[in-house]
Amino acid sequence: MTNNQLQTYQGMAFGELAPQDVTTIRETIGKDCNESQFKLFMSIAKASGANPVMNEIYPAVRSGQLTVQFGVDFYVRKSKESEGYQGYDVQLVHENDEFKMHQEKSNYGRYYAVIDEHAWSFPRGKVIGGYAIAYRNGYDPFTVVMEVDEVEHFKRSQIGMQKTMWTNYFNDMFKKHITRRALKAAFDLNFDEDQRLESGDQIPEYQPRERKDITPNQETITEPKEEQPENKVPSLREEMKSKFRKLGITTNAKIGKYLEDNNMKMSDPATEAELIGLIELLDMHLEMNEAQAADDDELPE
Repeated sequence: MTNNQLQTYQGMAFGELAPQDVTTIRETIGKDCNESQFKLFMSIAKASGANPVMNEIYPAVRSGQLTVQFGVDFYVRKSKESEGYQGYDVQLVHENDEFKMHQEKSNYGRYYAVIDEHAWSFPRGKVIGGYAIAYRNGYDPFTVVMEVDEVEHFKRSQIGMQKTMWTNYFNDMFKKHITRRALKAAFDLNFDEDQRLESGDQIPEYQPRERKDITPNQETITEPKEEQPENKVPSLREEMKSKFRKLGITTNAKIGKYLEDNNMKMSDPATEAELIGLIELLDMHLEMNEAQAADDDELPE
């Protein structure tokens, strides 16, 4: 290693990472990066406080661009630092297991999964699914339930290490995958992950997203009509239609079914307060869809 490289790696050290640790990272998980990409990766790690040595963050170069992925260990640590953290549970479901679940609706209008029964004996057979439950004080448990078909594509990945890990250690990788998704949604952990980055990009310091209330604002809903300015209704209706389209709800019949399923009663014409409450509910479902969206480019954890 040249003196210039040593000086550069000294500048990349942060927290408990020493320059020698940075060298090890460069020669192992960072071996496919050029110098500019590796410097950018270490800048992201430093800004977010994610430790590459502790498997909290990974780099990958695809089509000449840097992609960064945060590992499950980082999500676990950040969840523990969040207000109301009460732990999580993760289990795999095998073909010979007895497994039953159903959905319930909370007092706030949010659906969540409830595991009624999960019992097993040996031999359990092959893995057919899994679930992870994140617990947070003051909120309903957030459950992610997946079948193995939803993650089989990782075994066919063009990324050599990803394909190897998912093929040779499938059970462990599957558990980490669903745990990561449950914690991300339950604690609003947004690290702008899996972005294609260039060496000139600015790396902001990680800030947790503010937890948004998943229920319509009751004070807004019950606000007297005479206090509501009418000029906001047309723009609210357009916003409502736009959010319905994003959810794939494009017909009056589907809109009616959505309102019925979520116990939303609307006047004809709808008031401003009703539209605001509906928009907040639509925002909640849009966020849930985004949080649970599969990440086809996910790196090994």
